[in-house]
Amino acid sequence: MDFKDTKAIYLQIADYVCEQILLQRWKENDRILSVRELGVALEVNPNTALRAYDFLQNKEIILNKRGIGYFAADNAIAQVKRYKKQQFIENDLPELLKTMQLLEMDFAELENLMKR
Repeated sequence: MDFKDTKAIYLQIADYVCEQILLQRWKENDRILSVRELGVALEVNPNTALRAYDFLQNKEIILNKRGIGYFAADNAIAQVKRYKKQQFIENDLPELLKTMQLLEMDFAELENLMKR
């Protein structure tokens, strides 16, 4: 995985996990990679992978069943969408609106671009 310097690695790992859930590669209630497996797969320190998993547990996207492993929550897709929408509204949307304003684009033009 190619990590960007603009965002903490554990958050980029969390985004990766969220993407796997949204793409249904990791289904709700299914066991997901262990911290060690994720660390190896993404070539990161297991402590970084653990930090991402802790973050996702706090967002109720994944859960840890002691002695068994980590699982996607039974409502993981809804939780990921809620988290990603909040992230979009707080981080991406203001930047998009600023760029549109600087380029003097209106929403009709954006809508036409989306239809293509």
